[in-house]
Amino acid sequence: YGFLSENASFAKAVIDEGIIWIGPSPESIKSMGDKITAKKIAQEATVPTLPSSNDLNDSSSIGFPLLVKAAAGGGGKGMRVVANENDLPEAISAAQREAKNAFDDERVFLERYIPKSRHIEVQILGDSHGNLLHLGERECSIQRRHQKIIEEAPSSAISEEQRKLITDAALKMGESLTYQSAGTVEFLLDDETGDFFFLEVNTRLQVEHPVTEAITGIDLVREQLKISSGEAISFTQENMISNGHAVEARLYAEDPSEEFLPATGEILAFSPPEEPDVRWDSGVEKGSFVGVEFDPMLAKVISHGADRTEATLNLAKALEKLHLAGVTTNRNFLVSTLRHNKFLKGETTTDFIEDNSPQLHLQLTEGEVEKAAIAVALWLQYKNRKNAIVLKSIPSGWRNGRLPAQEVSLLHSGEKITVSYKAKRNGSFVFDNGSTATIHHWSTEHIETEIDGERMASLITKGQENIHIQTNQGT
Repeated sequence: YGFLSENASFAKAVIDEGIIWIGPSPESIKSMGDKITAKKIAQEATVPTLPSSNDLNDSSSIGFPLLVKAAAGGGGKGMRVVANENDLPEAISAAQREAKNAFDDERVFLERYIPKSRHIEVQILGDSHGNLLHLGERECSIQRRHQKIIEEAPSSAISEEQRKLITDAALKMGESLTYQSAGTVEFLLDDETGDFFFLEVNTRLQVEHPVTEAITGIDLVREQLKISSGEAISFTQENMISNGHAVEARLYAEDPSEEFLPATGEILAFSPPEEPDVRWDSGVEKGSFVGVEFDPMLAKVISHGADRTEATLNLAKALEKLHLAGVTTNRNFLVSTLRHNKFLKGETTTDFIEDNSPQLHLQLTEGEVEKAAIAVALWLQYKNRKNAIVLKSIPSGWRNGRLPAQEVSLLHSGEKITVSYKAKRNGSFVFDNGSTATIHHWSTEHIETEIDGERMASLITKGQENIHIQTNQGT
């Protein structure tokens, strides 16, 4: 539905039916929906643009590397980076096919590609009373295949002087469109020179708008509704105050092991933790089925902190504590990115993923796997006792004589794990590997244990073939 909100014909049809359209005018949508037209408008407004050409045979005027880019749409579709002349024909064909399939418009153009760059965008608001203002910038440089996956506000990479130049350029674009409603003016910042260039205007509310809401305290949806009702923006540029730092991550149903292809299945568990200053925007719950008909994003998670490090680490912790089962996601990939030393240092150019290869999967030590297996074994034995028809009060594994220890066989990442243990008279358990454990609390979806003196509370979900346990590092 994001693309539909940027469909000028749809906007006009809504207005023609006498329905209030929550968004900018169809004229603004149409002019910005075509990147070639948008670039011309930017140039007329004296906003810097990247060298480009609509002539697909004119690569010499741009040089390599260059970007083949769809004239319509967005979302990273219809784009190909080209390193040399030999690769250009196939890249053009591939981009045209993708653009035609996604937007029913195969037009593409050539644009200079800047390898070490940052994606900086400015949130703007305009109303019918002549007010136009900005709410600061966001940085959305962490991308995979030109698709944003982590966004933050404000950018830690630009100076106050650059911030003023970029936000002024965004307002110039808004003025040239007589813009009304919420919109985002996107720029590319050359990380080596500090120069910035206009990319496009998204004539809708962005997925990442909550990071702006977090640092400003302004409800952008509320402002959109007020503007569409003919009211003025409820604040001025002078009283717009930014507070702290916010980071957002996009949680997708996709398989990192399979080139991040969309994953499907029933969600067996979805229990976000209640963390201070962490917001979960999600459209799924336990029992939801994830198919291929819609975008694979399950949730966006937003953390607000006093500074960038606090917001980032709180977001990573919240993702780790999410109990999620039934469908493969990019959760561990996100956590690995957020905890990466270079990310924490702010070295977040658009090639971050390619250059740093964050871990795709949950990485546990042998000891952590053993403790998780022990907790699962204890949860299973307790579950068996609760389901017993007779002698429920007798400890699991009790025998009237000397018999072997109980054993539970599990499979983790293709490795067989055998948990062998005996119950002691005091209710605790001793394991063949020398560990000792006590159960403090048990339920059908939870177990709280103390293993070798370390207390661990774990949510557990049992599927048909798998058992999903929440560890301190993730599910």
